Amino acid sequence: MNDEPPAIYGIIGNPLDHTLSPLMHNAAFKALKVNAVYQPFPIEEDELKLFIEDLKENDNPIYGLNVTIPYKEKILQFMDGANVFAEKVGAVNTIVINRSRKLFGYNTDGPGFLAHLKESGFSPEGKRIAILGAGGTTRAILSSLTLFDERPESIRLYNRTLSTAKELLEDLSCRLDMSLVEVVPTIDDLNIELADCLINTTSVGLKPTDECLVDPDMLHKGLFVYDVIYNPKQTKLLKLAKEKGAKTANGLGMLYYQGVLSLQHWANAELDDKVKSAMRRALDKGAK
Repeated sequence: MNDEPPAIYGIIGNPLDHTLSPLMHNAAFKALKVNAVYQPFPIEEDELKLFIEDLKENDNPIYGLNVTIPYKEKILQFMDGANVFAEKVGAVNTIVINRSRKLFGYNTDGPGFLAHLKESGFSPEGKRIAILGAGGTTRAILSSLTLFDERPESIRLYNRTLSTAKELLEDLSCRLDMSLVEVVPTIDDLNIELADCLINTTSVGLKPTDECLVDPDMLHKGLFVYDVIYNPKQTKLLKLAKEKGAKTANGLGMLYYQGVLSLQHWANAELDDKVKSAMRRALDKGAK
């Protein structure tokens, strides 16, 4: 019997009621037969700095973290280092803590998103993309769509706070070619009725009482609608899009692919198909 305390991994953010990451990663640890546990750490913004400082203490049992809203951008300043993609994005969603208690940041959201797009049968190359939101996930998606070879024809970005979207684009433009991205002042200016893909990166849709941001008349059969929300499985946006005959996908696949990459960073090793299957099954079972 192993009397050693488990290594702890987890996710920090606020709120965390909806997260399925513990199901996925604990299923992976079970499949790997390692003594580790993954748990949520809901923390307030004024607790973030102290939490990070505590991570650097030698007796801290945490060796890896995921980061979700609203800390993906804020957390970067606390890293001892970050990979090139995370630095270009300006956001971190995965933290590796080594034996010297140094913190290294990665961003697996972007690659996870692209992997799920491919699985969904949608290629962004030459397409007209409309995006709702301007947070940390938006950064990763924008960076992925503009960095890699299959670049869209155009990307239009709308956020309820216009200045936030403009600041996001200005910041990314310092490190990446954002010439195909345009910030628009209203949802109508997204031209969803002419778009090939609509991506919701906002948290609108997490609650059953949330109103859909988009006029249903803008949705159409030729549209691929992607909502990064995965719990609930079908947001109001996705429901309305399906009713219009549009192809849809939620963020469960993105969560899975970014989770696989996160765990590979923590383990510094590739995962075999058995472990990946256990992670996917846990997500499918936990999603409502």
